[in-house]
Amino acid sequence: MRKQNFLTAFVLIGIGLYFLLQQLNFPFMQNFSTWPSLLMIFGACLLLHSYISRDYDKIFPGVILLGLGIHLHAVAVYPNWIEHWSIYAIIIGLAFLLRYQKTKSGLYIGLISLLIGLFFLLSMTNTLFSQSIQNVMGSLENYWPVGLILIGIYLLFKKK
Repeated sequence: MRKQNFLTAFVLIGIGLYFLLQQLNFPFMQNFSTWPSLLMIFGACLLLHSYISRDYDKIFPGVILLGLGIHLHAVAVYPNWIEHWSIYAIIIGLAFLLRYQKTKSGLYIGLISLLIGLFFLLSMTNTLFSQSIQNVMGSLENYWPVGLILIGIYLLFKKK
């Protein structure tokens, strides 16, 4: 099989399995008969195609689709799953980091997005972390002029 047919083959196999399992009517598969499952199938197909054919441009959209599918499926199935915008930042950060693994581009934006998502997720779910962040922010609000003075002094004496 030629490499250009891999993506089409993976998509057809995935969609065929999806509809076959839907027709067989397995009780444990009822939760997977939703459109987020289709997102997971398309994302997995893009990831398989990108790694097998070494076409690494499809890693980013593959991770985005797979991550969104998993998240939206989990929101519908698990009542304790967190529905917050920080999950989307984490998915985007992971997509950039997985793409960086093969293409060596997008490391900083991936790390920043992942850290922002984790920071807001932890501040929302962990009260001890949230209280310590509020204490730090209170201190920064009181002493931010000192930071401006220090930056100004640094700029005065910085060598060109």
